[in-house]
Amino acid sequence: MDAIEVAAIALEDACAHLPNGGERRPGQEAMTRMVAESIADGNHLVVQAGTGTGKSLAYLVPAILSGRQTVVATATKALQDQLATKDLPFLVENLTPHLEREIVFSVLKGRSNYLCLQRLDEVADSRGSTKYGQRQLDGLAESADPDQLDVILEWAEQTTTGDRSDLSVEPSVATWAAVSVGSNECPGAARCPRGEECFAEEARASADVADVVVTNLHLYGIDVATDGAVLPPHDIAVLDEVHQIEDVLARSSGFELRSSRFRALVARSSAILANSAALMKFDELSGRLDEALRPHLGQRLVPADSPSLRSLLQLAQTRLDSLQADLRNIPNDGPADTGARRTRALKAVEALASDVEAALDLEGGPIPGPMVAWAEGSVDHPSLHIAPIAVAEILQTNLWGRQTVVMTSATIPENLARRIGLKTPEGEPTFSHRVEDVGSPFNFETQSLLYCATSMPDPREETFAKASHDEIERLATAAGGRMLALFTSRSALDAAVNALRDRLPWEVMHQDDLPKPSLLAQFAADETSCLFGTRGLWHGIDIPGPSLSLLVIDRVPFPRPDDPLLSARRDIVGRERAFREIDLPIAATELAQGVGRLIRSRSDRGIVAVLDRRLATSRAYRWDLLQALPDMPRTGNRAEALDFLARLND
Repeated sequence: MDAIEVAAIALEDACAHLPNGGERRPGQEAMTRMVAESIADGNHLVVQAGTGTGKSLAYLVPAILSGRQTVVATATKALQDQLATKDLPFLVENLTPHLEREIVFSVLKGRSNYLCLQRLDEVADSRGSTKYGQRQLDGLAESADPDQLDVILEWAEQTTTGDRSDLSVEPSVATWAAVSVGSNECPGAARCPRGEECFAEEARASADVADVVVTNLHLYGIDVATDGAVLPPHDIAVLDEVHQIEDVLARSSGFELRSSRFRALVARSSAILANSAALMKFDELSGRLDEALRPHLGQRLVPADSPSLRSLLQLAQTRLDSLQADLRNIPNDGPADTGARRTRALKAVEALASDVEAALDLEGGPIPGPMVAWAEGSVDHPSLHIAPIAVAEILQTNLWGRQTVVMTSATIPENLARRIGLKTPEGEPTFSHRVEDVGSPFNFETQSLLYCATSMPDPREETFAKASHDEIERLATAAGGRMLALFTSRSALDAAVNALRDRLPWEVMHQDDLPKPSLLAQFAADETSCLFGTRGLWHGIDIPGPSLSLLVIDRVPFPRPDDPLLSARRDIVGRERAFREIDLPIAATELAQGVGRLIRSRSDRGIVAVLDRRLATSRAYRWDLLQALPDMPRTGNRAEALDFLARLND
């Protein structure tokens, strides 16, 4: 029996132990066969699998049966947790008859997600803990919350993972920064006094021997950009929610320069450099960096062409050299933890100096292809971002020729293969791959309705906002609440909540009212409540049942025309092709992701109401958008939509 049939049978056997009694999912079986075939042939696979397909089991079963080490990278923490706490333990228990040994799996996160025992010792020492002697308090420890540090100190005696997500409280950014280190400052286990007990190193060691390693797309992107320096060697990569891969990889392959990095370096060094003129001079650069970046907020720039920014970065290079010299003059065998602090500070200096140099020479860095720089953030907290404009060359160099890659999502952009280097810009394959669609297990024809409000003003008209509030009120009233309203801008969200809180008789929740898990739990529990949000709620929201019977989308989610990274990509492809190559695929994918929040089970019924009439009226692109959506009945008639909702409510 070949590997494809073995995988299909193993999937069926395992799924027989699910709570639904092994309900047959043709799309899941088809996907399992495709994944098994791709692994056997060594070809890449891009597969679109609608919500409810059961795609995680569909790719995990053939990957595990292959006996090859596999890395699964996800876009969301929710999916990462599902794999680690539900799907993989289920398969460990129920795939046993098909395996020669037990499956071993692990979760691997970025180093800063793990408690650093050396840093914790230093913080505890400097606070005068009875367990340690009194030592110099560094700047990061000074900013930490004392009560949260007490919780972490107690937790450190019990935790076996050191994983921040296992803490019973959510520490502040400053508190966690005081007890963790990033990869750009960690000296490595061999050079750290607590290296033999390091939680991050233990997680990496577990990953080295695991059959399946679960991580996130950002860390996977760093691994690709650094040519395999982060994750263990593996034969198979599964990239889930792959529609986000281009942007995630671009950002993870780049870096940021912000004043907080400068201040953190000063804080790290302050405990071991007393009366250092170099440290004092470097300290004052953080405010000057903010000043140099503010005029460029929201804009692309070339740092070397901006006199103020170029001067500041060149001065930073000089002062980093002086700071490095002062740090090197500290004896490595100094008292207590001086050597460990010195090593970390020197590593942080080297990383920052490297990034400053790369910012001044966008063409001379280690990442292949053109780079783009832009300033973003707020007036108080601006930052300089550097990222590759395109990721195709990075992937062609460091990924496609090395592992078998399975890519999946509920929504696959039509041009994904070209954007990520599996095809040339002209559409010719560069690496062997196939693109498939296994459909959805849901019957959208009977479960849903797509309503496009064709009577609404054009979204670009001033009257649109008030008209959209009136339309939302009509729809919510017919539905009896039970609404998730998604907006493409923060200002539109705030305006809608302010306008409708007093007009709707049900609870109206703004996405900022509660932490996201609590917010979604309350929305699901209060069946008539209405939840209003922006892009953070377009993805990864799973609310089956009548609590979500009405999904409102205010506009077609076209990307901002002034987005610096996208504008650089538009320049590369040219003005004539930019809309169809860059903007339209993003809008179609985002729209489909938003629509995908509605039907989450076979018993769900509901309506998607898009208030942007261009979805129905634009001859230039409406079919591109509609083809990205499930095959739902459509109407532009308000009375028909209200009647559908009223019947649902009854």
